[in-house]
Amino acid sequence: METPGRPGGSRDVCMEEPGGAEQRWSRAARAFVRETLCPAGPGGGGPEQLADSVMRCLRSTWGGRSGELPLGYSFISISDLQCQQRTPCCSHMTWSTSDFKKWAHQGEVILPKQCVLPRTHLILIGYLTDGRRQKGKEKLMDGNLYVQDSTGSIPCELLHFESEWLELLFLFPSWAYIPQTNQGSAGYVEILADPVPVDPRPERVVDTIPVLYPPTAAQLLSMRVPRQKRAKLNVAGELARLSTLLCIHHKTFFFLFLKCFTSAACVPVLVQKPPQLAWHHMLQLGHGYVLTALSVSSLKASGHKGGPIQPVSPEAAVHLPRELTDEKLPVPAKESKILSYMGIITRVLNAQAGLYELDNKICLCLAYQQLLNSARGLRPGACVELRDVHLLQKPLASFPFAVVLGACLHSIVLLKGFSRLSTFHQPVASSRNLYMQLLFQYNLGLPLYLWLVSLLEMLEQRFCCFVGRRRLFIRSVPQGPGVAEKFLVPILNAVVPSKARVRDVHHEILAEMHHCPLQQYQPLEPPCQAPPLSLLRSVAEQRSKEAFNPSQLLSPLEAQHMGTQELNRRLAWSYDTFSAKSFQPRMVLLGVLRASCSSGSLQLRDKSASIPCVLSRRDGSPFADTALIGSLLQVETYQLVVERFLQSDFPSWEQLWTLEHVRGRETRLYVQFCFEDVQILHTPEVQVQEGPTSSDSPSLGKKDVRSSKVELGSPEAKLPKLEGTSPGAGSEEGCDRGQSSARETSCMSRLFLVTQKEGLMSRNYLPAAEGDGEGQELQLSFQATILWVDKPQLWGHPREIGNLPELEQTNHQREDSEAQQRVLLLFMGRSLRWFPFLHLDGLYRLIVPQCLDFGVFEQPCLSPLQGRLLNQSGCPSCLLVSATWHLQHETWISCLAQPQVIPGSERAGMRQTVFSIPELLSSSFTGSLVSFSGEIVERTLCASPGNEKLSAPCSKRRQKGTLLPWDHSVKLSVSAALGSSVVLDVYIAVAYLQHLWGLLPGAKILFQNLQRKISRFHNVYCTYIASSCISILALPPPCLLLSSNPAGIASKSPAATSPSLVFLSKLLLQPHSLSQGQILCHLSCVLALSLQWICSVCSSIFREGRCSRHSPPCPSQTGVSQASAKILVEDGTGEALVLCKNQQVAAVLGLSPVEWKAVQSNVQRRGSIFIQHGGANARPGCVEEPEDLVTCYLKSLCRSHAICRPILLAFSLDKKSSKISQPDSLQLRRFLCGEMEFVSRVGARLSLTCLNIQEADPKVLCGLSSKRIKTLIGHSA
Repeated sequence: METPGRPGGSRDVCMEEPGGAEQRWSRAARAFVRETLCPAGPGGGGPEQLADSVMRCLRSTWGGRSGELPLGYSFISISDLQCQQRTPCCSHMTWSTSDFKKWAHQGEVILPKQCVLPRTHLILIGYLTDGRRQKGKEKLMDGNLYVQDSTGSIPCELLHFESEWLELLFLFPSWAYIPQTNQGSAGYVEILADPVPVDPRPERVVDTIPVLYPPTAAQLLSMRVPRQKRAKLNVAGELARLSTLLCIHHKTFFFLFLKCFTSAACVPVLVQKPPQLAWHHMLQLGHGYVLTALSVSSLKASGHKGGPIQPVSPEAAVHLPRELTDEKLPVPAKESKILSYMGIITRVLNAQAGLYELDNKICLCLAYQQLLNSARGLRPGACVELRDVHLLQKPLASFPFAVVLGACLHSIVLLKGFSRLSTFHQPVASSRNLYMQLLFQYNLGLPLYLWLVSLLEMLEQRFCCFVGRRRLFIRSVPQGPGVAEKFLVPILNAVVPSKARVRDVHHEILAEMHHCPLQQYQPLEPPCQAPPLSLLRSVAEQRSKEAFNPSQLLSPLEAQHMGTQELNRRLAWSYDTFSAKSFQPRMVLLGVLRASCSSGSLQLRDKSASIPCVLSRRDGSPFADTALIGSLLQVETYQLVVERFLQSDFPSWEQLWTLEHVRGRETRLYVQFCFEDVQILHTPEVQVQEGPTSSDSPSLGKKDVRSSKVELGSPEAKLPKLEGTSPGAGSEEGCDRGQSSARETSCMSRLFLVTQKEGLMSRNYLPAAEGDGEGQELQLSFQATILWVDKPQLWGHPREIGNLPELEQTNHQREDSEAQQRVLLLFMGRSLRWFPFLHLDGLYRLIVPQCLDFGVFEQPCLSPLQGRLLNQSGCPSCLLVSATWHLQHETWISCLAQPQVIPGSERAGMRQTVFSIPELLSSSFTGSLVSFSGEIVERTLCASPGNEKLSAPCSKRRQKGTLLPWDHSVKLSVSAALGSSVVLDVYIAVAYLQHLWGLLPGAKILFQNLQRKISRFHNVYCTYIASSCISILALPPPCLLLSSNPAGIASKSPAATSPSLVFLSKLLLQPHSLSQGQILCHLSCVLALSLQWICSVCSSIFREGRCSRHSPPCPSQTGVSQASAKILVEDGTGEALVLCKNQQVAAVLGLSPVEWKAVQSNVQRRGSIFIQHGGANARPGCVEEPEDLVTCYLKSLCRSHAICRPILLAFSLDKKSSKISQPDSLQLRRFLCGEMEFVSRVGARLSLTCLNIQEADPKVLCGLSSKRIKTLIGHSA
């Protein structure tokens, strides 16, 4: 600090004569005394006499016998010190330069990384007071000491104080000024050496008075003497214990305990009169004192029998007998967990929570007793002495300190030395301190309190930059609970058993048997955790990486028969899911809801990172609440999904146990939860934003739409702040404020209804003539077809926008074509943030802030673009949504009376039909673009169909964040309801997956504008195209998520549960009504059998340990066994050809695992075996070798009667069958079952694929057949 008002300096002294410099300095000093000290003095003498006394004190202190004046120093007033000094400093008037360097070096040794206090040449002089002379006497008499002059007062801290010093004028030769961390608040003064009185102090006269000693005074406490008969007492004793200065219910007090000089008898004394509170600075443990004018009183709240003696009159005083010694009492012996300690504060961990670090290794907790003088003096480098503190070892596993010292109200904390380091003062809030409030409200133990502190610190670090006002986290405001209270109070109510009893402060201090919250403790296992999102991401990804085992992702029964290409494709995309209970302790999700401008997805964000999220509602409606943007959410029920994208070259399933074949691995993490499971901790304050005029509309002719500072401007409305928007500084130029002020607060709005929405994808909206040729970069965008519901509305302020007032006002104008116009809205750049909120049949309000132009919604796009887009969409006009416009969701069209909004004729033309899956599978369906909803039962990665190749721009781009091959697709098997056997396959190209979230088994999805197609085998399927869109209607139940299944089969899907039992005749009559099922049938015969070993790389025959391909030669040394069988089954109502593979073939032949393994081993020597039954189903070109023993064995087994038996067959329709049976092709056929002959109508043989084979009881099959025959006879009759 530059010394303010310095009357002279060392340079002036060198340039002038000694006598002249001293006279100039003396005149300035006398003027300073007259201006700053005389009005504040207690009286006695005039200004000149006071100035003479100050000059004499300066000469004796600075010059000693020589009587020189400190010409190099300047006077400073209290107000100048508080207002002008912004950094810590110290002044040592009597020290030489070598003395100061030695003192500073000792401070540097304690904490080498800290700077010592800089030295200034300032003279501080003032009255030492306890605040009694200030206006409002009682207000400032709170036990603190102050240095005061006529310009103001400042708190001070002293290591040594005597009661006779009060209200005397002192010169402070050594002091340090410590400002607060908040630059707007003043600091305090540390008195480093005893002050020098300006006037000599009068000698203290100690009168001989009668006194009582603690044993006699203690007897009076047990006697109930009427108040009228209570006499004033004088008690003498040795100070054994001194409590901290407490302020409870705006009442300041402290306790002291006087001990007998010859015995252990002790008597408590309560000091609460404001004039006596300054004693707390004077009293020293082990010294003897005489307290006068005391009386006996009782404390009803404490339950303590009797009561402490307390001073009752302002005349009460403390006397120090001359004959008492200054020897300190030894530390009394305590339990093993109670000790005394002296150390150096090396770090302030959390001043508001009362946590400090001692000697770089120990944590000191002062929260259980109010901090000494608002923690003044407790700075890094200060020396403290602790008596009767509690030692706790490892109270909290996650706490970085293994040893914690806790000070209760029975403990003593003494400041033994001030810090020499240049550090600021971190003041402790005495009121609205949430740390202290929750500590005393729930009477928390130390482990739970340390965990509470860590959570509060986490909240402050993660979300203060979003909330903006720190008091919402740390302090409990009268208007309502803050963010931290909303989060912590429910947790504490659940953790703290039966509301722990209120802490009795008086009993804790006065009781003979010590009891406090620190006496007993138990290491805490935290009930929950809420780490930063960056840590959550890393932990989830690390756990997914550690749990990744390719051998567990596939069933060994399936994997051992896969070739290299299929095996690695099945491993390319897998996922893990985690819930809150997957972590120990339970993981609570906290984040600010934001809409991303770059990805068009919802995100949870904190200061460290962001996580994409998927929100849904339990009623099945899409999430569209735009008012929640910027809100702080707490989620305890969620699904954290980690998707893995793997690039590998495993030659066969035998190498899955090693990871050396993994060439690349990437992950994509997101979280999904229901809105009903969200607790809103904080809703942001709306902000009025500024923006351009209506002429600053966006233009598509510019290359970079995202560069909104140039093209799109930055208008902002009084709406929740979104990502990428920042409040402007406001326009304050000296111009006409008439129209400009109206523009700043007014806004235009217009209601619209969404009739169609397309998904996110990279598009090129620029005409070919304006592009840059082949290098034209695509832009992520989407578009929606909407219907204007009303005309533009002008509002004076965004606050005036009502819910839906204009609907009634314009109800009679519904026939107006302008109000019912269809428009194509284009979203790109920063307007992508509205993608997750815009949904079909939603009624929204489009708001243009700071606009007066009614034609802002009619501004056309570029003509070449407009013509191309409008021809595709069928809309008469299109509108580009500016990055600074806002959307506000109002309601759903189904929630309103429909005639109130849209006429019936218009509504019928624009409504999009949502079909059912059975309707789409029907052969009579003729539509091309379809919308439907269903639940995903299976998800697999497969090669794209031959006619589904992507366009050139998309096919050349590898999607960022995924290693999936671009020419592959994801096949989703979708059913109308979970467990239904009617399944529709949906193919989505990998190029679209980057912007699709939540495609997990069990999720209910709304598919919009998918292309319905029919394969050459007459199978119906749908493909995701550029105009398609997907919405998550319901999240998968937690029990259905199989975290280690790359195909993602839901546990209640037809592939995982027992399908319904049907007859083959039902399949003949309605072949597309059932995709999967079970039949109880009879295995008639094995028509064909194929056993072979093929090369895992090229699929050639693998014989005797090597591939048989020679041109070109194949270096593979890995073979894969494959088996297939064609069997004929019938159930009395029809016949079917069933294709069985691999392990199912062993079940058909009735071979045990050992027998099946032996057969495969023999087949490996020759490479392949083919067996056919003959007849119409004989396989042409098959060559059998009867002389081979294995072939003969298998042929005889296929033709034996042991194969023909009842079985329970789980099947799926063979979608590659080219024959579709017709109802008119049914004919009568005879069947023989044992000795019984049956006649039934049957059709052509169906082609089925076996899913599972189980043995069945013949009696069950006969009973079922008899029941079927009786049913048919009844119908025919």
